[in-house]
Amino acid sequence: MSRTNFKELLEAGAHFGHLKRKWNPAMAPYIFMEKNDIHIIDLNKTVVKIEEAANALKHIAKSGKKILFVATKKQAKEIIETTLEGTNMPYVTERWLGGMLTNFPTIRKAIKKMNTIDKMGERGTLDHLSKRERLQISRQRAKLEKTLGSISDLTRLPAAMFIVDINKEHIAVKEAHRLDIPIFAMVDTNSNPNLVDFPIPANDDASASISLIINVLTQSIKEGLAERKLEREKDAENKKAAKAKSEKKELEKKEAEKKEAEKKKAESTETKKATKVEIEEVIKEEKAPAKKAPAKKTPAKKEDAPAKKAPAKKAPAKKAAAKKTTKKDDTPKEDK
Repeated sequence: MSRTNFKELLEAGAHFGHLKRKWNPAMAPYIFMEKNDIHIIDLNKTVVKIEEAANALKHIAKSGKKILFVATKKQAKEIIETTLEGTNMPYVTERWLGGMLTNFPTIRKAIKKMNTIDKMGERGTLDHLSKRERLQISRQRAKLEKTLGSISDLTRLPAAMFIVDINKEHIAVKEAHRLDIPIFAMVDTNSNPNLVDFPIPANDDASASISLIINVLTQSIKEGLAERKLEREKDAENKKAAKAKSEKKELEKKEAEKKEAEKKKAESTETKKATKVEIEEVIKEEKAPAKKAPAKKTPAKKEDAPAKKAPAKKAPAKKAAAKKTTKKDDTPKEDK
């Protein structure tokens, strides 16, 4: 379902363009017809473009980035200030200072100066100054507040810009192009939509038309912020649950380790007791006198029986040798 419809835009007068002689040819695709020398904007295309811009702004807001609203027209000043309450988005409704984006560090210095003056007032330092010095400082503070008070929370360059009437805010458009910041803008028939990333063809002079479109876009930003908040809460809950789960696991692990240690301790005590008993038994056995075993009767050995006399061997008679010798002696001496 679209965020707005043809009827609402028609009632707000968003279809009225500028005079024919003031038109920009680049707006031809968004012009429906010409009536009484005035161009009429095709609101069906406006509805589609509003939906695209709203979805893109919602995505940017959901990512936690800032969107800078620029509208210095009288018709849009109050609408921007009142509509953006609660979104915490920066806006510029006074004169656009040259270099607000391209010379952002200098702008930040001016904002810091304004904050320093506020701190001096809180501490009571201004009370010690002369009346003339206090007046000068208060005037300086009022001037800074008027031009920079609405962007005091902008600590870095915005992620996107929304502009009402890009012809009037041409300096802001150039700075955004130089820094590659995407631009969302209401473009009338006298504007060039090619200078804008998300053009919304509509009447940028009627306060009713401006209010309707800005309300729709602001609502989409609020939706994005709400979704971001829910996601952060969900992440916090998930982290909390994960932490609780890890703590529970740790506790279970510690308990298991404790039980294991107790079990090991019990086992070691049992083994110690068992070894102690065994040692005591061994000591008792060593101290007790050793019992002599009854001697067994050994049967009488055969060697004890009376030994039989072995028959004496007769020495061989030495007669043969004697015979030989006698034979030699019997030989006659003559023969010798």
